[in-house]
Amino acid sequence: MTTKQLVGQIRKKNSFLCIGLDTDLDKIPPHLLKEEDPIFSFNKAIIDATNHLCVAYKPNIAFYEAYGIKGWKALEKTIGYLNANYPEQFTIADAKRGDIGNTSTRYAKAFFEDLNFDSLTIAPYMGRDSVEPFLTFDNKHTILLALTSNEGAYDFQTEKIDGQELYKKVLQVSKGYKNAENLMYVVGATKASYLKEIREIVPDSFLLVPGVGAQGGSLKEVCRYGMNKQVGLLVNSSRGIIYASNDTDFASGAAHEAERIQKEMEAILIGLA
Repeated sequence: MTTKQLVGQIRKKNSFLCIGLDTDLDKIPPHLLKEEDPIFSFNKAIIDATNHLCVAYKPNIAFYEAYGIKGWKALEKTIGYLNANYPEQFTIADAKRGDIGNTSTRYAKAFFEDLNFDSLTIAPYMGRDSVEPFLTFDNKHTILLALTSNEGAYDFQTEKIDGQELYKKVLQVSKGYKNAENLMYVVGATKASYLKEIREIVPDSFLLVPGVGAQGGSLKEVCRYGMNKQVGLLVNSSRGIIYASNDTDFASGAAHEAERIQKEMEAILIGLA
């Protein structure tokens, strides 16, 4: 999916909502455990109920890797179902990969070619040669971790090097990578006050913003500081949507919570029009 197509979906749906498919067998409704593939059954029901309210889905790969081959098969079925039935959805493999060049190339092939995700989250700590292999794929997007929403983000990301915070250096240096136009960045919603300075460095890039909902991030604050002319935001909610209900009505419960967020997004977009 191109950035232009993504922006078109945002405008069409009045939504920049990304739904995280962090599917945990300990949390899904018990009746689904009787299914042959309970993870896929859960994901399919969530997708069918919410696809008109969001523009992206983000499976966190750890929740699939944890179940071994069964988890990988469920992931493959989930992305296959999305691509076949809802190709307008932007798909994000939240895998946080990043390694030396030849390894990064293999990671990229696994997620961009074999599974056919639109994008992949990457840890930039190893630098240019660990990131650029992901950027060589046409119409695929690499989402660098810039400033995350977890408490430990302050251990390194906001530490200063020669007077500049490390996350700002990541943003600045990455702009010089080959095919940097394919970059997006992760910025946690709990760090909304930082977004103004982030936008001074990457004014036109899309930002993936986790942390709204269960982690306490404010959608209004994120939009106030982070939105650009193309909206430029994908705001993710995972647990708050997919586990809104733990009963047989789990899919409609998820849709209800997704619609609540989408309506808030719509009001913000209309207010800016």
